Amino acid sequence: MIRKHKWLIFSLAMGLMALLGALRFDDFGQLNDPNISGQDVAWMLTAAALVLFMTPGLSFFYGGMVRSKNVISTMLQSFIAIGVVSMVWVFVGFSLAFGKSLGGEGTGIIGSPFTYFMFHHVGFGTDPLLAPTIPLALFALFQLKFAIITPALITGSFAERVKFSGYLLFMVFFTIFIYAPLAHWTWHPNGFLRNLGVLDFAGGTVVHMSAGFSALAGAIFLGRRTEAKKPYHPANIPFILLGTGMLWFGWFGFNAGSSLSANSLAVVAFMNTNMAGAAAMMTWVLFDRLRGRKVSAIGAAVGAVVGLVAITPAAGFVSVGSSIFIGSATAVVSNIAVHWKDKTSLDDALDVFPTHGVGGIIGMLLTAVFARNVGLLYGNVHTLLMHLLALAIVGVFTFGGSLLLYWFTNKLIPLRVSPKSEIMGLDLSQHDEQYSFLPEKEKKVPEYEVAHATN
Repeated sequence: MIRKHKWLIFSLAMGLMALLGALRFDDFGQLNDPNISGQDVAWMLTAAALVLFMTPGLSFFYGGMVRSKNVISTMLQSFIAIGVVSMVWVFVGFSLAFGKSLGGEGTGIIGSPFTYFMFHHVGFGTDPLLAPTIPLALFALFQLKFAIITPALITGSFAERVKFSGYLLFMVFFTIFIYAPLAHWTWHPNGFLRNLGVLDFAGGTVVHMSAGFSALAGAIFLGRRTEAKKPYHPANIPFILLGTGMLWFGWFGFNAGSSLSANSLAVVAFMNTNMAGAAAMMTWVLFDRLRGRKVSAIGAAVGAVVGLVAITPAAGFVSVGSSIFIGSATAVVSNIAVHWKDKTSLDDALDVFPTHGVGGIIGMLLTAVFARNVGLLYGNVHTLLMHLLALAIVGVFTFGGSLLLYWFTNKLIPLRVSPKSEIMGLDLSQHDEQYSFLPEKEKKVPEYEVAHATN
């Protein structure tokens, strides 16, 4: 029933969310709250826009890496997250992530779905716990941008073989059952990881580790691509560089915006973000040369992204020297992981786990080493032990939970396209569109390849 009418059911669900939003009475709260700081509002509006800009950047970054016949589908998988996750966030996502903790003080597991259901009580006044100097609505919108990009990151692992409708459903499940609990544990004042002393300034755990472990589960669950062993050239390397530039630009909002204020902490995070990305990019290309490989545009782009991932949990907690070390060290480890993965049977198509997963893990652990006053270098072993514990908890929860969600989604809507559709390319088979810059000789799939594919 669900498989047959999946688009009708999905449309009705989206329509119901919109109807519920239209029927409820808006609660604007205090429009002239004296606690609101105009400079903080201006900065956080800018930061929220910068973080949203990262998702189209990711679509270019991923879209340039795949085969020409899958460019549009890969880019759309990132872009569509803006629509789907925004609806889920207003409906119940923000409430689950930042609503009143269902648990004792300091032991929060999940927020009550009724605290901010359909953004009820998400007004334009401040909130003493979550948003002391900006409207709560602005805080909710800023956090929404993080929720949007996280499932988009995962798509690189199962690129070129996922069914679009199945992915949409998985994205809804992931946001509700994986992302929202992690955000609550780590960022809510009563979250249990936060109260254990786990530090995550801007999403190393909540965004990058969760995306990395879920990507690993997705690559395992969906299996190898039909053409995984067939050599190919990335569709558009300039797209990759463009996407990297957009990501880097947006990352300043991602990290510096997590100060939630226009203050010196935002400047620290801004500086560390740039330096870690720069150090990682240079380390990646130099390490490639030391291992006998040529300097490549793709290597420089991936290296920069790895550094930006690694500094995310530490951005507001460490010095500029530490940020350079974190970026460089993570680039070496991630580079080794990428090339080691290529020797295995794992088909993580765009290396999501070796970059975001490994980058998030190394960044999280090095945060516990270098964090001012509370890190290992300051004689505090407790922080590192808590980060190791959090790594185990988050890894098991995200990997195991994602496997379960992939399995459940697949029961409702098949997650993988048929071999025939895969060989044809997802642009045509899923969307009836074609990459406009595709060379003429590549615009039609050879008939014998389609004919010999199992439907």
